[in-house]
Amino acid sequence: MITETLEIFKKVAEVKSFSKAAEDLFLSQPAVSSHIRNLENEFGTKLIYRSSKHVELTPAGEILYEQACKIIKQYQEAKEKINQIQSIVSGKLRIGASFTVGEYILPELVSQTAARYPNLNISVTIANTEEIAQEIKQNRIDIALVEGEVKGKEFQVEPFMVDEMVLIAKPGHPLVKSEKVSAEDLQDQVWILRESGSGTRQFSDQFIQTLNLRLKHSYVFSSNTGVKAAVINGLGIALVSKLIVQKEIKAGELAIIPLEDNLPRLLREFVIVKGQEVFFTKAAEVFLMEVAHYSQDKAESSL
Repeated sequence: MITETLEIFKKVAEVKSFSKAAEDLFLSQPAVSSHIRNLENEFGTKLIYRSSKHVELTPAGEILYEQACKIIKQYQEAKEKINQIQSIVSGKLRIGASFTVGEYILPELVSQTAARYPNLNISVTIANTEEIAQEIKQNRIDIALVEGEVKGKEFQVEPFMVDEMVLIAKPGHPLVKSEKVSAEDLQDQVWILRESGSGTRQFSDQFIQTLNLRLKHSYVFSSNTGVKAAVINGLGIALVSKLIVQKEIKAGELAIIPLEDNLPRLLREFVIVKGQEVFFTKAAEVFLMEVAHYSQDKAESSL
C-alpha cells in the first residue's frame, strides 16, 4: 500500500508507543521500528525521540505528522472516488453509536450492510453520545447514530427515527399498581440513571426538571444492562428506551409505570451525525440507505 509507512508513523505519533502501534496494526515491533528508520533515512533527520519511558515527535516529526494526515486522507478520498467510478463499494467505514442505538439497532444495520457489500470493511465504536460526538469531531469515525442531543457548527445532524421512552420499575412496585401515575406520585422516588454524557441521561434529566421532581436518592450506571439489572433488583425506577426492555417486560422481570396523559410525551429522536467537512464516501452513502430503509420499516410496522 502506498501510504503504509506514513500510516505506521501516524499511529506511533498518536499512541506515543512503538509496541502499542505494533499491536494496533497487527505488526511486529521490529517491523514498526524498521518503517520509522526508513522514513528518517529518507528525510535525513530524526523524526521521533524515543526513550525507555516515552515517545515524542521532533520538530521535523511534527511537520511530517501534519502532512501525513493530509496525504492519507487524500489517498483514501482518491481511492473512494475511483471505486465510485467502478461502482465498487469497498474500503473502510467507521461507524459510531451511542449505547442504545449501538446495542439494539446497529448490529442489524451492520449485518444488512455487510451482506450486501462484502468488500466493505466496517468498524464500530460504541460509547455515550458525548464521547461519540468527540470521535466525530476528531475525525476518528465517519458517521454516527446517537440518541442524545449534539450541538455545534462542526456537526451535520439529521433525525432518522423516533424512539419511545418508558418509565420502568420492578413488578409489584406501588407505582406499577396504580391506574395512572401523576407528577405528584413521582416525587421522592429512588431513580436509576445513566452517566453524564449519555443521551438517555439527557432525556431523564430533562423529564425530572420539567416536572420539578424531588429525588429521594439516585444511583448512576454506565450501561443499559446495569440500569436494567438495578431496576429488576428493586433498587429504583428508571426512564429508558422501550427498545431495551421488551424482553424483560415480556418475561415479567420489569413493568412499565402508567403515566397520566397530561405528562410530557416520552418520545425522542435518534439522529445521524456527520462532520461538516468529511468527504462523503460511497460506503457512507450505502450505509445511510440501509438506515433509511430500517427507519421506514419500523415506522410502517408501528402503524
